[in-house]
Amino acid sequence: MSHSPNPNDQNDQNPDSSSRRSRSLSLPEFFLKEQALKHVILKMHHHHHNSRNQSSSNNNSNNNHNNHSNHNRHLSLSPTPSPPSSPDPTTDLTDLVVDPPAPNPTSLLSDHLLNLIFSKLPVSQYSSNSLVCRRWLYLHGRLVQSLKLFDWSFLDSGRVFHRFPNLSDVDIVHACIRVPRNAAIIVTRKYFSVHLDSSLSRDRVVGEEDLLPSRVIDSGLKSLAESYPNLRRLVVIGASEDGLSSVAKECQLLQELEVIACGDLSLKGISGFMNLQIVKLIGFIDGFFGSVVSDIGLTILAQGCRRLVRLELCGCEGSYDGIKAIGQCCQMLEELTLSDHKMDGGWLAAVSFCGNLKILKLQSCKDSIDSRPGPDEHLGLCPTLEALHLQRCQMRDKQAVRALFLVCRGVREIVLQDCYGLENEVFGLATVCRRVRQLSLEGCSLLTVEGLESVILSWKDLQRLRVVSCNKIMDSAVTPALSTLFSVLKELKWSPDSRSLLSSSLAETDLRKKGGRFFKSYKG
Repeated sequence: MSHSPNPNDQNDQNPDSSSRRSRSLSLPEFFLKEQALKHVILKMHHHHHNSRNQSSSNNNSNNNHNNHSNHNRHLSLSPTPSPPSSPDPTTDLTDLVVDPPAPNPTSLLSDHLLNLIFSKLPVSQYSSNSLVCRRWLYLHGRLVQSLKLFDWSFLDSGRVFHRFPNLSDVDIVHACIRVPRNAAIIVTRKYFSVHLDSSLSRDRVVGEEDLLPSRVIDSGLKSLAESYPNLRRLVVIGASEDGLSSVAKECQLLQELEVIACGDLSLKGISGFMNLQIVKLIGFIDGFFGSVVSDIGLTILAQGCRRLVRLELCGCEGSYDGIKAIGQCCQMLEELTLSDHKMDGGWLAAVSFCGNLKILKLQSCKDSIDSRPGPDEHLGLCPTLEALHLQRCQMRDKQAVRALFLVCRGVREIVLQDCYGLENEVFGLATVCRRVRQLSLEGCSLLTVEGLESVILSWKDLQRLRVVSCNKIMDSAVTPALSTLFSVLKELKWSPDSRSLLSSSLAETDLRKKGGRFFKSYKG
């Protein structure tokens, strides 16, 4: 009986068979090759199925042709399609594998749940998250509620309404100014910044001629009001009465409004805001705009917006009558700020009509706080006033400063920052404020320890004291009475002389000695 040789026996007899024997496949490699084989078979099956369908359609066409040509049996039949070519056996099966797309775990989450997750992230990550995919970009647009617009065409074309449908805070100021956006020069004037061209040769940095026409701005405001009826805050510039009236009609829930380059007539549109609580009016800005807000505009504002809680007047004119109208009509007013004001003399006496006022802020009063405050018996008193803040104010006029402290003599907090002309005699006028509990002095370079001591020792309720960068107040001049007062205060920040602090800090680091050795070696 013949016996066929066993290949395994031959391999066992061959001494080099173990070196040429292929190693056994690992589980991942076996799975990969099996998947690759299945993929190739599937593609061959799909190709063979298409070939059969094509062949069947060709045969049907040939049969129809033969039925019409039975009288001629010598017609040649259509050629039979060639069988599909088999894949090259030398091709690596892994090269034919197409990696499936990675699964997206967020696709299982609803838009509401995904937006809830995004809302917990820092606002700084919103922009980067919107670049992940189209869905995240779509959700990012619905998550954004505050927008500062720089391109007017984005609003005029309506794209902003589709991109950000849930806005509640919109600022269109920079989009209304026709200046180059790629300019390298940026001018900032207190609360206003703008890009400039280097070829500027006018007296004004930005004027009314650089703004969009009022009709264009009014049209944009009307579109904003119709698309965002739930608007809460709006910042506009150069708007007229019609534009503000359209916003007041549609946005009944608007609470905060900032109007730049506004005049008395444009304030007629503000009277329609029944629920407005915070208003900031910017009329005159030196080097930018020259709009006028007088007693007429202040009276219109007071009669229309009776629920005001906070009012800030920047570069506005007016007098006793305008402030009195605000105090009588806006009985809920708690905070009043006058910045760079151009009020006529005697306006300070009208502050006493603000029966619910708690905070009075004066900023950048260059000439005088009040040029003609009037007699003391006409000044009145703000009984509810708690805080008086003065920043960058001229305090050389002793009569005006005395009138201010008399009107505010019931305050519990006084903040004086970078006020020039505040000498010992002027600061001594603050002794009429007997209920002060907190005092903050910063940048008052003319005040000495003697002037400070004469005032704060008379305040029996003082609990907190902050003295920073007042260079004439020396540590060596502190008296024992003042030291005793410091020991009973609840809070004390004492760094008056910035030069002595710098010297002491340099002495601790031994930097001055090192610098001296350096310069000596350099000279040698």
